[in-house]
Amino acid sequence: MESEPVLVKTAVSAGLRARVASLGLLALDVVFPPVCLACHEAVASADGLCVGCWGQLVPISAPLCPVLGLPFAADMGAGAVSVAAIAHPPPYDRARSAVAYTDLARRLVSMMKYSDRPEVARFCARLMANAGRDLLGHDAVLVPVPLHRRRQRWRRYNQSAELARALAGLANLPLVTDLVIRHRNTIQQVGLNAGQRARNVEGAFGVDPGGLHRLAGRRIVLVDDVLTTGATVSAIARLLRRKGAGAIDVLSFARVVFDADMTI
Repeated sequence: MESEPVLVKTAVSAGLRARVASLGLLALDVVFPPVCLACHEAVASADGLCVGCWGQLVPISAPLCPVLGLPFAADMGAGAVSVAAIAHPPPYDRARSAVAYTDLARRLVSMMKYSDRPEVARFCARLMANAGRDLLGHDAVLVPVPLHRRRQRWRRYNQSAELARALAGLANLPLVTDLVIRHRNTIQQVGLNAGQRARNVEGAFGVDPGGLHRLAGRRIVLVDDVLTTGATVSAIARLLRRKGAGAIDVLSFARVVFDADMTI
């Protein structure tokens, strides 16, 4: 066991290191003051939005469909499910999204995908952690929607994996990036309708059976950046079901709520 003087010295040293690190961050803030992720106006802390840009986000909160996570215009009462969930029950249990896919949400997603902005993923993950708190229990494991290796080499990273990684840290949950693989490089979904999107991703994914066996009893939470028609997460969820997976949920940063937002 360490002696008391050594313990005191260690504690003092740790405290000094923390203060030095804090001073270093303050110095960086003076030289490079934090700015809004979207418009670059000055803000109080890094990885956030200014008041004006915050007002352009449309949070998705109760009342909402307990299955698809679509917002209701009014409280429909306990157990009420959306018409869409009744007409086309999804192959997963629940979906939740942080915000509607408005122009600003589209810009943030584009930054994650194409502009090498990992700090945007950290911001989005904080909103997702709040929106998906019912999904992120102790039995959950986070599984990002995968990119094909060719597309990931071009982009250099998978934005869904970055979101899942940030979420894993916030919720203290395990992250599994190799459970689902995309073994067929599908065309981009931009401009495709619901039927075309479903056909585009059909048969595009594979599952590691050993990884799925190790996750027995865990709730799989598929993490994606945007839900439009849900074709991609539905294809993955159906495959996981066929391979024996139990509970499956879906958590995204944004989702299409209004028809005008369908084109991405």
